[in-house]
Amino acid sequence: MKALINIDYTNDFIAEEGALSVGEPGRAIESEVVKVTKQFVDNGDFVVFAVDVHDKEDPYHPENSLFPPHNLRNTEGRHLYGALGEYYNEVKENPQVYFMDKTRYSAFVGTDLDIKLRERGITEVHLIGDVTDICVLHTAIYAYSLQYKIVIHQQAVASFNQAGHEWALEHFQQSLGATIR
Repeated sequence: MKALINIDYTNDFIAEEGALSVGEPGRAIESEVVKVTKQFVDNGDFVVFAVDVHDKEDPYHPENSLFPPHNLRNTEGRHLYGALGEYYNEVKENPQVYFMDKTRYSAFVGTDLDIKLRERGITEVHLIGDVTDICVLHTAIYAYSLQYKIVIHQQAVASFNQAGHEWALEHFQQSLGATIR
């Protein structure tokens, strides 16, 4: 059984005016992100929207010293970007679609993601979204540690750091045994 984990494809990470925008590389993958998401939903697979959430001026969050405020709770910046947001509104009542908050780079840390996947007998996770060398990478590392098979959809991941993006794609394959599609 397989699942899709759609990571952080939000206004703050993708829109030109986003608080921590990946920029054009993020916008360039929009149609592929939507296409892959639709394929998984249409197939009846489990689809997870793992979305970063932060509270304004949280003095305990480690990212606050690394990045500007982004994906703040109850803001437009946290909404799913563009056509993906529109599609999510169409399918959000589907029991195979799961929207979850995440507060760390990995979608597994401090969440019930592993439980949700194991309940459904899922052994293979497909990852799309951003940032390739941060949240996608850390989610893949945890998935590997939890012994999931990993598939990365190369045309549906992006970063604001091209060198980091390239490095992460190689790392997925060479160090985590991931399949790159």
